Amino acid sequence: MHRAALAEVFLTGWNRVAPDSFVVTAQWPRTHSFYSSEYGTHDPLLLCETIRQCGLLLTHTAYDVPFGYQISWSRLQYSANPRALHTAPTPAEITLHVKCTDVRYHRTLPASMSMHMEAVRDGSLLSIATVKFGQHSPNVYRRLRGGRGDAASVFSTAPKPPDPVALDLVGRTCSRDIVLSPTSEHRRWNLRVDTTHPVLFDHPIDHVPGMLLLESIRQAGHALAPSNGAMAPTSMDVSFNRYVEFDSPCWIEAEPSPSDNTPGRHPIRVNAVQGGSFAFTASAEMTDVSNL
Repeated sequence: MHRAALAEVFLTGWNRVAPDSFVVTAQWPRTHSFYSSEYGTHDPLLLCETIRQCGLLLTHTAYDVPFGYQISWSRLQYSANPRALHTAPTPAEITLHVKCTDVRYHRTLPASMSMHMEAVRDGSLLSIATVKFGQHSPNVYRRLRGGRGDAASVFSTAPKPPDPVALDLVGRTCSRDIVLSPTSEHRRWNLRVDTTHPVLFDHPIDHVPGMLLLESIRQAGHALAPSNGAMAPTSMDVSFNRYVEFDSPCWIEAEPSPSDNTPGRHPIRVNAVQGGSFAFTASAEMTDVSNL
Protein backbone atom coordinates (compact mmCIF):
# COMPACT_ATOMS: atom_id res chain seq x y z
CA MET A 1 0.00 0.00 0.00
CA HIS A 2 3.09 2.23 0.09
CA ARG A 3 2.23 3.06 3.70
CA ALA A 4 4.46 2.92 6.76
CA ALA A 5 1.60 2.83 9.28
CA LEU A 6 -0.55 -0.30 9.42
CA ALA A 7 -3.42 1.80 10.78
CA GLU A 8 -3.55 3.65 7.44
CA VAL A 9 -4.14 0.48 5.39
CA PHE A 10 -7.88 0.05 4.69
CA LEU A 11 -7.90 -2.94 2.33
CA THR A 12 -8.63 -6.38 3.79
CA GLY A 13 -8.49 -8.80 0.83
CA TRP A 14 -8.81 -9.39 -2.89
CA ASN A 15 -9.91 -12.02 -5.42
CA ARG A 16 -9.51 -12.39 -9.17
CA VAL A 17 -12.87 -13.16 -10.82
CA ALA A 18 -11.75 -12.88 -14.49
CA PRO A 19 -8.43 -12.14 -16.26
CA ASP A 20 -8.72 -8.38 -15.63
CA SER A 21 -11.56 -8.27 -13.10
CA PHE A 22 -11.26 -8.35 -9.32
CA VAL A 23 -13.16 -8.03 -6.08
CA VAL A 24 -11.37 -6.08 -3.37
CA THR A 25 -12.65 -5.68 0.18
CA ALA A 26 -11.99 -2.79 2.55
CA GLN A 27 -12.96 -1.64 6.01
CA TRP A 28 -13.32 1.98 7.05
CA PRO A 29 -12.91 2.94 10.71
CA ARG A 30 -15.78 4.70 12.44
CA THR A 31 -13.53 7.71 12.87
CA HIS A 32 -10.13 8.80 11.57
CA SER A 33 -7.63 11.43 12.68
CA PHE A 34 -7.59 13.13 9.25
CA TYR A 35 -10.50 11.72 7.20
CA SER A 36 -13.02 12.89 9.73
CA SER A 37 -16.54 11.53 10.24
CA GLU A 38 -17.59 14.13 12.79
CA TYR A 39 -20.71 15.13 10.82
CA GLY A 40 -22.12 11.62 10.74
CA THR A 41 -20.76 10.73 7.30
CA HIS A 42 -17.54 9.13 6.15
CA ASP A 43 -15.17 11.49 4.36
CA PRO A 44 -15.27 10.95 0.54
CA LEU A 45 -11.50 11.36 0.52
CA LEU A 46 -11.36 8.15 2.52
CA LEU A 47 -12.86 6.63 -0.64
CA CYS A 48 -10.07 8.24 -2.69
CA GLU A 49 -7.42 6.77 -0.40
CA THR A 50 -9.10 3.37 -0.74
CA ILE A 51 -9.02 3.74 -4.53
CA ARG A 52 -5.32 4.65 -4.36
CA GLN A 53 -4.56 1.60 -2.24
CA CYS A 54 -6.62 -0.64 -4.52
CA GLY A 55 -4.55 0.44 -7.53
CA LEU A 56 -1.32 -0.31 -5.67
CA LEU A 57 -2.53 -3.66 -4.37
CA LEU A 58 -3.63 -5.00 -7.75
CA THR A 59 -0.65 -3.58 -9.62
CA HIS A 60 1.79 -5.37 -7.33
CA THR A 61 -0.14 -8.59 -6.64
CA ALA A 62 -2.26 -9.24 -9.74
CA TYR A 63 0.08 -7.75 -12.37
CA ASP A 64 3.43 -8.53 -10.71
CA VAL A 65 4.83 -5.00 -10.86
CA PRO A 66 7.88 -5.10 -8.55
CA PHE A 67 8.24 -2.96 -5.47
CA GLY A 68 10.44 0.02 -6.29
CA TYR A 69 8.38 0.94 -9.33
CA GLN A 70 6.66 4.32 -9.04
CA ILE A 71 2.96 4.60 -9.80
CA SER A 72 1.54 7.97 -10.87
CA TRP A 73 -2.05 9.02 -11.52
CA SER A 74 -2.96 10.88 -14.68
CA ARG A 75 -6.70 11.13 -13.98
CA LEU A 76 -9.13 10.39 -11.16
CA GLN A 77 -12.91 10.50 -11.47
CA TYR A 78 -15.40 9.53 -8.81
CA SER A 79 -18.98 10.15 -7.81
CA ALA A 80 -20.23 9.11 -4.37
CA ASN A 81 -23.74 8.54 -3.07
CA PRO A 82 -23.91 10.89 -0.05
CA ARG A 83 -26.53 8.78 1.73
CA ALA A 84 -24.34 5.68 1.55
CA LEU A 85 -21.56 7.55 3.35
CA HIS A 86 -23.39 7.61 6.69
CA THR A 87 -21.53 6.29 9.71
CA ALA A 88 -22.83 3.34 11.74
CA PRO A 89 -22.09 1.81 15.15
CA THR A 90 -19.56 -0.52 13.49
CA PRO A 91 -16.81 0.02 10.88
CA ALA A 92 -18.00 0.24 7.27
CA GLU A 93 -17.43 -2.90 5.19
CA ILE A 94 -16.79 -1.95 1.55
CA THR A 95 -16.67 -4.19 -1.52
CA LEU A 96 -15.02 -2.86 -4.68
CA HIS A 97 -15.72 -4.47 -8.05
CA VAL A 98 -12.73 -3.58 -10.22
CA LYS A 99 -12.30 -3.90 -13.98
CA CYS A 100 -8.90 -3.09 -15.51
CA THR A 101 -8.87 -1.81 -19.10
CA ASP A 102 -6.42 -0.27 -21.55
CA VAL A 103 -3.62 -2.31 -20.01
CA ARG A 104 -0.52 -1.45 -22.01
CA TYR A 105 2.57 -3.58 -21.52
CA HIS A 106 6.26 -2.79 -21.83
CA ARG A 107 7.87 -6.17 -22.27
CA THR A 108 6.24 -8.31 -19.60
CA LEU A 109 5.00 -5.61 -17.21
CA PRO A 110 2.09 -3.19 -17.54
CA ALA A 111 3.25 0.38 -18.21
CA SER A 112 -0.19 1.97 -17.82
CA MET A 113 -3.83 1.04 -17.25
CA SER A 114 -7.25 2.24 -16.19
CA MET A 115 -9.21 0.83 -13.28
CA HIS A 116 -12.98 1.16 -13.18
CA MET A 117 -14.48 0.57 -9.75
CA GLU A 118 -17.93 0.18 -8.28
CA ALA A 119 -17.93 0.42 -4.50
CA VAL A 120 -20.81 -1.25 -2.65
CA ARG A 121 -21.73 -0.98 1.01
CA ASP A 122 -24.51 -3.03 2.63
CA GLY A 123 -25.93 -3.86 -0.80
CA SER A 124 -26.14 -0.19 -1.86
CA LEU A 125 -24.00 1.53 -4.47
CA LEU A 126 -21.53 3.76 -2.66
CA SER A 127 -19.47 5.10 -5.56
CA ILE A 128 -18.45 4.76 -9.17
CA ALA A 129 -14.83 5.68 -9.91
CA THR A 130 -12.15 5.50 -12.58
CA VAL A 131 -8.44 6.04 -12.10
CA LYS A 132 -5.82 6.10 -14.87
CA PHE A 133 -2.16 5.68 -13.99
CA GLY A 134 1.27 4.61 -15.20
CA GLN A 135 4.07 2.55 -13.70
CA HIS A 136 7.71 3.63 -13.97
CA SER A 137 10.76 1.50 -13.35
CA PRO A 138 13.42 2.99 -11.06
CA ASN A 139 15.61 3.93 -14.04
CA VAL A 140 12.76 5.53 -15.96
CA TYR A 141 11.60 7.37 -12.87
CA ARG A 142 15.07 8.81 -12.22
CA ARG A 143 15.16 10.16 -15.78
CA LEU A 144 11.61 11.45 -15.49
CA ARG A 145 12.35 13.32 -12.27
CA GLY A 146 15.58 14.85 -13.56
CA GLY A 147 17.59 14.60 -10.39
CA ARG A 148 14.64 15.03 -8.00
CA GLY A 149 14.05 11.31 -7.49
CA ASP A 150 16.09 10.93 -4.29
CA ALA A 151 13.18 10.95 -1.84
CA ALA A 152 15.28 11.19 1.33
CA SER A 153 17.28 14.17 0.07
CA VAL A 154 14.35 16.07 -1.45
CA PHE A 155 12.12 15.40 1.54
CA SER A 156 14.69 16.50 4.11
CA THR A 157 15.21 19.88 2.40
CA ALA A 158 11.51 20.71 1.90
CA PRO A 159 10.77 24.24 3.17
CA LYS A 160 8.69 24.87 6.27
CA PRO A 161 4.99 25.43 5.56
CA PRO A 162 3.58 28.97 5.50
CA ASP A 163 0.85 30.07 7.89
CA PRO A 164 -2.56 28.44 7.31
CA VAL A 165 -5.87 30.10 6.50
CA ALA A 166 -8.51 30.25 9.22
CA LEU A 167 -9.96 26.93 10.39
CA ASP A 168 -13.59 27.79 9.70
CA LEU A 169 -12.84 28.92 6.14
CA VAL A 170 -11.91 25.38 5.10
CA GLY A 171 -14.00 23.33 7.53
CA ARG A 172 -11.11 21.98 9.56
CA THR A 173 -10.74 21.75 13.33
CA CYS A 174 -6.93 21.41 13.49
CA SER A 175 -4.48 23.89 11.95
CA ARG A 176 -2.09 21.06 11.10
CA ASP A 177 -4.65 19.68 8.64
CA ILE A 178 -4.94 22.89 6.61
CA VAL A 179 -3.29 22.76 3.18
CA LEU A 180 -4.04 26.33 2.04
CA SER A 181 -2.19 29.51 2.96
CA PRO A 182 -3.69 32.97 2.39
CA THR A 183 -2.71 35.37 -0.40
CA SER A 184 -3.82 38.89 -1.25
CA GLU A 185 -5.87 37.63 -4.20
CA HIS A 186 -9.50 36.56 -4.05
CA ARG A 187 -10.08 32.78 -4.47
CA ARG A 188 -6.34 32.13 -4.75
CA TRP A 189 -4.19 30.41 -2.14
CA ASN A 190 -0.67 29.11 -1.74
CA LEU A 191 -0.55 25.34 -1.36
CA ARG A 192 0.57 24.63 2.19
CA VAL A 193 2.74 21.52 2.48
CA ASP A 194 3.57 20.30 5.99
CA THR A 195 5.90 17.33 5.59
CA THR A 196 5.53 16.51 9.30
CA HIS A 197 1.84 15.63 8.86
CA PRO A 198 1.47 12.05 10.15
CA VAL A 199 -1.14 10.92 7.59
CA LEU A 200 -0.30 12.85 4.41
CA PHE A 201 3.41 12.11 4.94
CA ASP A 202 3.97 8.86 6.80
CA HIS A 203 7.19 8.22 4.87
CA PRO A 204 9.60 10.34 2.79
CA ILE A 205 8.65 11.01 -0.84
CA ASP A 206 10.15 13.28 -3.50
CA HIS A 207 7.02 15.28 -4.46
CA VAL A 208 3.74 16.52 -3.02
CA PRO A 209 1.41 13.49 -2.77
CA GLY A 210 -1.84 13.25 -4.70
CA MET A 211 -3.96 12.92 -1.57
CA LEU A 212 -2.74 16.33 -0.37
CA LEU A 213 -3.71 17.80 -3.75
CA LEU A 214 -7.19 16.30 -3.45
CA GLU A 215 -7.45 17.82 0.02
CA SER A 216 -6.61 21.23 -1.48
CA ILE A 217 -9.58 20.84 -3.83
CA ARG A 218 -11.87 20.04 -0.91
CA GLN A 219 -10.62 22.98 1.16
CA ALA A 220 -10.85 25.41 -1.76
CA GLY A 221 -14.41 24.22 -2.38
CA HIS A 222 -15.31 24.74 1.24
CA ALA A 223 -13.82 28.25 1.11
CA LEU A 224 -16.12 29.07 -1.82
CA ALA A 225 -19.25 27.80 -0.05
CA PRO A 226 -18.69 27.54 3.71
CA SER A 227 -21.43 25.70 5.59
CA ASN A 228 -20.53 25.19 9.25
CA GLY A 229 -17.96 22.55 8.30
CA ALA A 230 -20.50 20.16 6.77
CA MET A 231 -19.41 20.34 3.13
CA ALA A 232 -18.14 17.13 1.48
CA PRO A 233 -16.65 16.62 -2.03
CA THR A 234 -19.11 14.01 -3.33
CA SER A 235 -17.64 14.04 -6.84
CA MET A 236 -14.35 14.99 -8.49
CA ASP A 237 -12.79 14.82 -11.93
CA VAL A 238 -9.08 15.59 -11.67
CA SER A 239 -6.44 15.58 -14.41
CA PHE A 240 -2.88 15.43 -13.08
CA ASN A 241 -0.47 17.06 -15.54
CA ARG A 242 2.84 17.16 -13.65
CA TYR A 243 4.38 16.48 -10.27
CA VAL A 244 4.06 19.24 -7.67
CA GLU A 245 7.45 20.06 -6.19
CA PHE A 246 8.29 21.09 -2.63
CA ASP A 247 10.67 23.94 -3.45
CA SER A 248 8.45 26.18 -5.59
CA PRO A 249 5.17 27.96 -4.77
CA CYS A 250 2.05 26.21 -6.03
CA TRP A 251 -1.06 28.34 -6.38
CA ILE A 252 -4.54 26.91 -5.86
CA GLU A 253 -7.17 28.85 -7.82
CA ALA A 254 -10.89 28.16 -7.49
CA GLU A 255 -14.19 29.46 -8.80
CA PRO A 256 -17.83 28.36 -8.74
CA SER A 257 -19.13 26.46 -11.77
CA PRO A 258 -22.54 26.92 -13.38
CA SER A 259 -25.13 25.30 -11.13
CA ASP A 260 -28.50 23.66 -11.69
CA ASN A 261 -29.53 25.23 -8.36
CA THR A 262 -30.00 21.89 -6.61
CA PRO A 263 -30.21 22.78 -2.91
CA GLY A 264 -27.06 21.90 -0.99
CA ARG A 265 -24.97 21.17 -4.11
CA HIS A 266 -22.13 23.51 -5.15
CA PRO A 267 -20.11 22.69 -8.29
CA ILE A 268 -16.63 24.22 -8.50
CA ARG A 269 -13.52 24.35 -10.65
CA VAL A 270 -10.03 24.23 -9.12
CA ASN A 271 -6.61 24.56 -10.75
CA ALA A 272 -3.11 24.18 -9.34
CA VAL A 273 -0.43 26.33 -10.99
CA GLN A 274 3.29 25.86 -10.40
CA GLY A 275 6.12 27.31 -12.44
CA GLY A 276 3.66 28.90 -14.85
CA SER A 277 1.92 25.67 -15.85
CA PHE A 278 -1.07 23.70 -14.63
CA ALA A 279 -0.11 20.92 -12.23
CA PHE A 280 -3.71 19.74 -12.11
CA THR A 281 -7.12 20.85 -13.31
CA ALA A 282 -10.24 19.72 -11.50
CA SER A 283 -13.99 19.99 -11.28
CA ALA A 284 -15.83 18.90 -8.16
CA GLU A 285 -19.17 19.06 -6.42
CA MET A 286 -19.39 20.06 -2.78
CA THR A 287 -22.46 18.75 -0.99
CA ASP A 288 -23.93 20.01 2.28
CA VAL A 289 -24.16 16.77 4.25
CA SER A 290 -25.57 18.34 7.40
CA ASN A 291 -29.15 17.40 6.52
CA LEU A 292 -28.59 13.95 5.02
